[in-house]
Amino acid sequence: MRWSQAFIPTLRDDPADAEAASHRLLVRGGFARQLMAGIYSLLPLGTRVHDKIEQIIREEMTKIGGQEFSLPALLPREILEKSGRWGVDVMFKLEDRHGASACLGFTHEEIFAWIARELRSYKELPQVWFQFQTKFRDEERPKSGLMRVREFMMKDSYSLDVTPEGLDKAFQQHFEAYRRIFERLGLDVLAVEASSGAMGGNESIEFMIETPAGEDWIVSCAACGYAANVEKATSLLESADDEAGPAAPEKFATPDVRTIEELAAFDGGADADRQIKTLVYMTDDAPTLLLLRGDHALVEQKLIDGTAAESLRPAGADEIRETLGASAGSLGAVGVEGVRVIADPALQGRTNMVTGANQDGFHLRGVSLERDIQVTEWMDLREVSEGEACPMCEAALAVRKTAEVGHIFKLGTKYSEALGADVQVEDGKSAPIIMGSYGIGVGRAMAGIVESWNDENGIIWPVSVAPYEVVVTIVNPKDVESAEAGLRIYESLIGDGIDAILDDRKERPGVKFKDAELIGIPYRLTVGPRGLADGKVELFRRRGAEKRDIDVHKAADIVLNAILEERR
Repeated sequence: MRWSQAFIPTLRDDPADAEAASHRLLVRGGFARQLMAGIYSLLPLGTRVHDKIEQIIREEMTKIGGQEFSLPALLPREILEKSGRWGVDVMFKLEDRHGASACLGFTHEEIFAWIARELRSYKELPQVWFQFQTKFRDEERPKSGLMRVREFMMKDSYSLDVTPEGLDKAFQQHFEAYRRIFERLGLDVLAVEASSGAMGGNESIEFMIETPAGEDWIVSCAACGYAANVEKATSLLESADDEAGPAAPEKFATPDVRTIEELAAFDGGADADRQIKTLVYMTDDAPTLLLLRGDHALVEQKLIDGTAAESLRPAGADEIRETLGASAGSLGAVGVEGVRVIADPALQGRTNMVTGANQDGFHLRGVSLERDIQVTEWMDLREVSEGEACPMCEAALAVRKTAEVGHIFKLGTKYSEALGADVQVEDGKSAPIIMGSYGIGVGRAMAGIVESWNDENGIIWPVSVAPYEVVVTIVNPKDVESAEAGLRIYESLIGDGIDAILDDRKERPGVKFKDAELIGIPYRLTVGPRGLADGKVELFRRRGAEKRDIDVHKAADIVLNAILEERR
């Protein structure tokens, strides 16, 4: 490809609304353009990178026995109703001219399970099925360019087995395949324990990259390798040294005190770590009290996972008063009966604590959890904080901002049971297929690479996914010797299977160099009259900004060998 004939609309300035590095650089570099909120067009450079990422994923999926499908993006209501997911909040719904309801596919578990009904016997298992398909999700707040969008290409794969051991094996195969994929993409990922959320299943691992543009916080230990999303993370806390306190709780007036902070500052109050925070949630339309230490934050996903509630939300002001007789800020669980009470284990065994008295403007001191509160169940509810002790080795934990680039789930029989995907097992009986689900967003992986590999001059693509592996830059296209030498090198590289582009534009050398660095082409060969006078051309490596002069007659071979080495 000659640059003079290519559509590469680079921009000198950052987009006004771009905060993430990947958003800024993919737009500036002419890889993508926004059509509307959360909807992007990939331009030729973006398409080339996208295709290379897709091919790497395809190769690794094929290695573990994956068979490629191509399923519809338009999904019928009837199948989604069988799994109970018709009407989820991210769904784009529509009706055809006959009034039949459908949606744009936000995921394809149900459709693969529907096809799996054609499997008859355990002898046909295991299977690994995958596809690359456009997904549509009505994100409430699309942001960060390709990191969170409403339409995107996803590789989703599904393992089909008849035993839990088979699922374990498929899960591990995908885990190892994902490790290889991300290594080939140049991504340094951290595999973390995660919540399966609305997907269901009993085991879930996210593959995360550290980036300021991320939306997820992960907790990790540098000493032993423990890592988990904050939705699953746990830690060890120092034992509290509580005094025994009075023989019974004592009520005291706290006028105008409504928050943990205000009670900590109140004369006669208590520090946050000696307070019991009481929250009221409606779980499946029934009030539930949640108790946490005053300085701890609730992780709502832990509550969702722990209760398996079909509906869950914070209680309204009227619901709170109806349940406890007071307003938020004066709530507690002392003496409460007939209401489910879930307490975080950080409160276990605590004495001489302070909590609301269920009377506006009053609190109780000297509260003992075991003596004064009827706890229905203990459940990990709290958010882990920086510096707390690792649950595995007790070293200090770190909390980092990350973005998810891959996710693998053990689904179990959730979808096969709903869709009737059964097989005959060895004893002649029928059993539901055991499924796993494994996803990688291709566009998000592209953005993740840019988040990981960039500098003040632009993108630094790994050779494996670069839109072009080398650019041959002719300093002065009007100089016949330069033009001919550059063309010879370019054609030699193309003949050897190298993705090369010839920059023959009638632009200043500085403009050409800046464009090549912005776009992130791994190697640049600069051909100009001054160097050719000595039989030399300049070789520039984008990563590390290394420059050296090499023999013009050996230039193609030197670059070829360098690229082949990086491809490995």
